[in-house]
Amino acid sequence: MTNITNFPFIASFTAGLFTFASPCVLPLIPVYVSFITGVSVNELQNENASSLVRTFFSALFFVLGFSLVFIMLGASASYLGGLFGAHKALIRWIGGGAVIIFGLHLAGALRIKFLYFEKRVSSRKFSGGYLGAFLVGIAFGSGWTPCIGPILSSILILASTQDTIYKGMLLLIVYSAGLGLPLLLTALFVNIALGLFSKIKKYYGFIETASGVILVLMGILIISNNFKWLSQLSGRYFG
Repeated sequence: MTNITNFPFIASFTAGLFTFASPCVLPLIPVYVSFITGVSVNELQNENASSLVRTFFSALFFVLGFSLVFIMLGASASYLGGLFGAHKALIRWIGGGAVIIFGLHLAGALRIKFLYFEKRVSSRKFSGGYLGAFLVGIAFGSGWTPCIGPILSSILILASTQDTIYKGMLLLIVYSAGLGLPLLLTALFVNIALGLFSKIKKYYGFIETASGVILVLMGILIISNNFKWLSQLSGRYFG
């Protein structure tokens, strides 16, 4: 049985949290919640109990939408990694090197132009119901922003080094949880969340740099194959 306390899964969940808190995602969260519910941000702040339930489930279907995309990408990455099983060491070196480059990009040490390509939903109100929220989630998962691109790519590279497709998919489930749980909490506690978001703004630079450093360390661990050793160590003490 897979021990989800091991380091690849901790790294994936942490990456999801950093994705949520990134400067190109966090400011848009109220816009996305407003868009999928068809309710303005001001109206969200004054919702009654029944409206709150609708907002939560809209956010839940949105999370399920982008999670489906990420999990399918994780399965594909693991499958492709398995096809080249005889070249695992080469895959680790190439993949780990790419993760290090992504980390340096996020930390501001270098800039990669194509990672700035992005797709965003319109800020117009939308009333597609839960199915619409699910489809918008799929669109969100399919669009690459400057922050999601490097972090998600790094988790997919990590998934490609896993022994089974199941482990690769599980990595992306954990990543989606790290990104999705704060969004669901935002939907439930909009007033508190908006206050926190405004306070987090001044730490955007630190968040990007910290995300980059974590990706660089992840790349080094992938190249050196020390994730397996760290997982065994964590399993000994926590498993």
